[in-house]
Amino acid sequence: MATLATATDKKTQMGADEKPERKAQRARVDDKFKIFCGTANEPLADEVCSFLGLTRGQAQVTRFADGEAYVQIQENVRGADVFVMQPTCRPVDEHLMELLLMIDALKRASSRRITAVIPYFGYARQDRKDKPRVPISSKLVADLLTTAGAHRALIVDLHAPQLQGFFNIPVDHLFASPVLVDHFKKMNLPNLTVVSPDAGGVERARFFAKKMDAALAIVDKRRVDVNVAEVMHVIGDVRDRSCLVIDDLIDTAGTLVKTANALLENGAISVYACASHPVLSEPAVENISKSPITEVVVTNTIPLTDAARNEPKIRVLTIAGLIGRAIQSIHEETSVSKLFL
Repeated sequence: MATLATATDKKTQMGADEKPERKAQRARVDDKFKIFCGTANEPLADEVCSFLGLTRGQAQVTRFADGEAYVQIQENVRGADVFVMQPTCRPVDEHLMELLLMIDALKRASSRRITAVIPYFGYARQDRKDKPRVPISSKLVADLLTTAGAHRALIVDLHAPQLQGFFNIPVDHLFASPVLVDHFKKMNLPNLTVVSPDAGGVERARFFAKKMDAALAIVDKRRVDVNVAEVMHVIGDVRDRSCLVIDDLIDTAGTLVKTANALLENGAISVYACASHPVLSEPAVENISKSPITEVVVTNTIPLTDAARNEPKIRVLTIAGLIGRAIQSIHEETSVSKLFL
């Protein structure tokens, strides 16, 4: 909030000598800055709006008796710069459809620009044909967002950064790393090694290790079925060290627990874990509770289940400030990448 207040003060001072017509024009532009959300994660949208000093846009999102989604935007958005927040978390298809219908409604209401703010992008793991006769689902979802009328997308921690290439609109890719790094820096873990649970996450772990001034290790795994992975061996020295496993999401936590066991078997003294997206499908919470992991840190891109909220090993950090600053940068057409310098 302090950063926003300072920016506002500077604008006020700079505009003191402006002509009244110019001030009125700038006021009209600011009035055209709106944030809406679906039903997937309303608390996060409210946090972002509070951070930016905005009131959440009024929209009715309900369902007919047969389950069809119904959306109505309940305020004027003509010529507005609109942001629609909606993670496509469980139930994935329902929340995705809400997002598409909201974008379509805003397009037909003559919004000037529509940005889909997707804290968690579902279907991201289906990004290639790894078996015969399977879809590339993440490409299809990207096309659906464009067809619905989105002019750009703001997404937090894609499963693979190259997914941005599936979009025919600009994509701003946010990383939750600054929020997570700040948390673990305060913990001051001794002899820290950052661990990637697979080869695909090495770039993410390397960035984290650089920010933490820590060593890097990789766990080699072989996936034997959907949601089932077999950990093979650890690449890197973890003996007598604190280990921090970092991933983009935690689904059933099977891979995470096996990774933790492999690290401890190789001499690690403690294992912590962090991820941007707490998908936490069954039996994730039970797996974490029974595991030797000291703490699992996640962000609030996805709302936690009651079981996860009551699990003492799971800690949630808010990402509202990061998303809020990115939305403000897009609205003001300034750099988003400066948030990660």
